[in-house]
Amino acid sequence: MQVNAMTTFCIDTVGAARSLRDAARTGNFIAPLRETFPLITAADAYAIQRTNTEHRIREEGRRVVGCKVGLTAKAVQAQLGVDQPDFGMLFDDMGFGDGEPVSMEGLQQPKIEAEVAFVLGRDLNMEKPGHAEIIQAIDHLLPALEIVGSRIAGWNIRFVDTVADNASSSAYVLGSTPKKLSDVDLRLCGMVMTRRGEPVSVGAGAACLGNPLNAVVWLARTMAAVGQPLRAGHLVLSGALGPMVAVNAGDIFETRINGLGSVKAVFETDPTGRQLT
Repeated sequence: MQVNAMTTFCIDTVGAARSLRDAARTGNFIAPLRETFPLITAADAYAIQRTNTEHRIREEGRRVVGCKVGLTAKAVQAQLGVDQPDFGMLFDDMGFGDGEPVSMEGLQQPKIEAEVAFVLGRDLNMEKPGHAEIIQAIDHLLPALEIVGSRIAGWNIRFVDTVADNASSSAYVLGSTPKKLSDVDLRLCGMVMTRRGEPVSVGAGAACLGNPLNAVVWLARTMAAVGQPLRAGHLVLSGALGPMVAVNAGDIFETRINGLGSVKAVFETDPTGRQLT
């Protein structure tokens, strides 16, 4: 996939990017971009994503702190008609700590999924980073919950829709128990996510491209190829270990990943911070 290829001339990438920003701001979600622009390509979708990334940096003063990998489950790839993941950018205002209240304001049709987060200790700015170089660059791992969202009405998405919409990202919650890569069996690590103590999603590392490390390798090579290499300190959300679950105001989710520990997401019931009991 050439994400840096020229875009199709008939696609209004600036207007499409603006419509996604407006949908996030107003809650008036838009029709799928593939319907508005029937000739839209993957390159167009990544161009729309880059336009909004540049807007967040230039106009909103935000910083990129890492990347997320999406579409790592083969079943989801088949559903969307693709054979590879996608990526989106993580910004400095998207992160929450373990158990820190998450406001529903600013989330759009939120869902949640459990993931392994990687934090890099070295740049990966070589042309095609190898597995060994990527393993050496990983400083530590953390349990994570990604809060995904969609600015497309009813989550009616295909590949180009989610790519343009920053890989359907919204926010994330990080655990506070960093582990070394050598201490965790990523392929076999089991995951259970509960809502107020009731299991709602189960899975394992193998659900994420066979091993979450494979997602990091794919991302590192892809970002190097498009001239945006991963850097020391960057956070990588590597993709879901199990099915995602819809989020409602007042929900409390907790995930335990074998070898990594646990992480909790607490959602407020309204903008004032009132919590359900």
